[in-house]
Amino acid sequence: MTVSALLAPEGPLLPRALMRSPDELMRPERLAAIQPSRISASRNLIARASRQRWTITQKAFDIDEKGRGHARYAIEAGSWRFSFPIFSFEPSARERTGRIIGRAWDMMGALVEGDMSPAAVAALQSELPKLYEGRATPDTLTWARSNRSGRLFDLAVNALAKGEQPPVEALGGTCYLMRNTGIDGNGTFGTKSFLAFEKDHPLRASLQAQMLTAYMMRVFALDLVQHFARLHGGTKAAGFAPDLARFLGVGNGSALGLMFFVNNHPRLINQWLTIRETAIAHGKLVPVGRDGAPLRTLATLLDKAIVARQQDRSEYESFTPSLRIAEDLVVIRRELDALIALAQAGETGATPLLDFTASLDGRVHAEAFETLLSLLIELVPDVADSLSDTLVIDEELTGRPEMPLGRLREIVRSDYRWAFDLDLTSERSQRYVWYKSRTAEEPRRGPREEIGEAHNLGLDLPRLIVALDRDLSQADPKTCVARFLLQHPEHRLIATRVQALAGLPYHSPHADIMSEDFVPAQITRLLNVGIHGIDKARDFLNRNLRGVIFHGAPTPADLAAGTADPHWFYPSEPRS
Repeated sequence: MTVSALLAPEGPLLPRALMRSPDELMRPERLAAIQPSRISASRNLIARASRQRWTITQKAFDIDEKGRGHARYAIEAGSWRFSFPIFSFEPSARERTGRIIGRAWDMMGALVEGDMSPAAVAALQSELPKLYEGRATPDTLTWARSNRSGRLFDLAVNALAKGEQPPVEALGGTCYLMRNTGIDGNGTFGTKSFLAFEKDHPLRASLQAQMLTAYMMRVFALDLVQHFARLHGGTKAAGFAPDLARFLGVGNGSALGLMFFVNNHPRLINQWLTIRETAIAHGKLVPVGRDGAPLRTLATLLDKAIVARQQDRSEYESFTPSLRIAEDLVVIRRELDALIALAQAGETGATPLLDFTASLDGRVHAEAFETLLSLLIELVPDVADSLSDTLVIDEELTGRPEMPLGRLREIVRSDYRWAFDLDLTSERSQRYVWYKSRTAEEPRRGPREEIGEAHNLGLDLPRLIVALDRDLSQADPKTCVARFLLQHPEHRLIATRVQALAGLPYHSPHADIMSEDFVPAQITRLLNVGIHGIDKARDFLNRNLRGVIFHGAPTPADLAAGTADPHWFYPSEPRS
């Protein structure tokens, strides 16, 4: 079946009714509940790497006992070859921070197409530390920085040096030894633009270059710990047990900047949500015979999710604790057992998952329900992988100056009905402004009375829409947009956006991001958890999130041998 057929809005295989309405899906609290799935960027990368048996080879590893030196890896992905050079540094508290504004890191690296000459490596070593003043070498896809998780990193080194495995009880609190503090690509610092990637490029789909970079951080972290263990313990030192190596991912932290990402990439957000809804619909329509095979597969996956939630040691501030989600997953699992019995007795229709999922919606916690929907996608892996290949997005928004104003207002009133239902005038609804700090240049959100005259960088979408509609209502509906914008140039940005995104259902959260009631962490969670595929995302102050990516993912040895578990996610804690 072609991708166009998979995405078709009508037809017997995918009726439009199976895809949720924007009014339901685009509420921030619902977006925040979306869980990782096969179409999340990290999981999609591992699916492709497993299928094609990518190989990752350590070519150099010259790092002293203080952590100073360099390493280099070669990655073969089908017919493509990449280099991942790394510069390692002794940890220092000076100018070291987990935020993107740091000036000192424990590791810096780059993902580069092809093999690198000594001159290219030397140029990279000179430019990387400059960061914002630096310039990438040709064919560079990403620049990256990360820091060790100090206490746990040292704990793992000391245990392995003694010939022992590190205690899972300690490592399970974060599930990583090194944390990503920044991955830049798509033209930043002169890196290669993603739209310039060749059609057969294995990292062409959105976020795949960043995900491979994060995976290589994990590879390096495991290798570095084992290297230090050998330096300290000699022949007595042990390596990581394979199940523990898989259990440990790479840490990731995100903050308010992802709100700007959502504003600036509406087509990507729409496409990702569209293919997720499409894949879920196909999962609901999987035929089930009397053997109940798809249902038993789903039951096995639910069992993994339940155990992973029950063992989660993370502490959550605003989001629901994992034990609470596990309770509702147990409810789903129990009702699935009943459905399996009915299927085996021949007492269900051909597609019983349709009614099964509908019966649970609203009866269990949203995160538990979204977990079920994500697991349905595992029943149609080929569909999901084909859909993920469509995530090559041109984000340029182009207006239509010839469009009659009557048609523009029709789009405004149909696609943005939600904006007219919001309170946009009260003091509470206008309390906050989005800005960048003068010293750190980081995105921030603060009360207007405290910020002063700072330029508001946030996309005030609902107020822009209402203001545009107000002026459109006073204009001749037969007049073209071009003439209208000559009289009202302040509407050019929003008019172009409305025209360019017309008919796309999932491009913008239905929210007033200036309101005191808006919770930024809900949108950060959509990006981190749903789109990136981060597990155990813990929230801080309703703004920042920290979690772990590639938690349970295959090791390079698994990928190369073709033995990677296709259902590697939701790993249980290794036995000590």
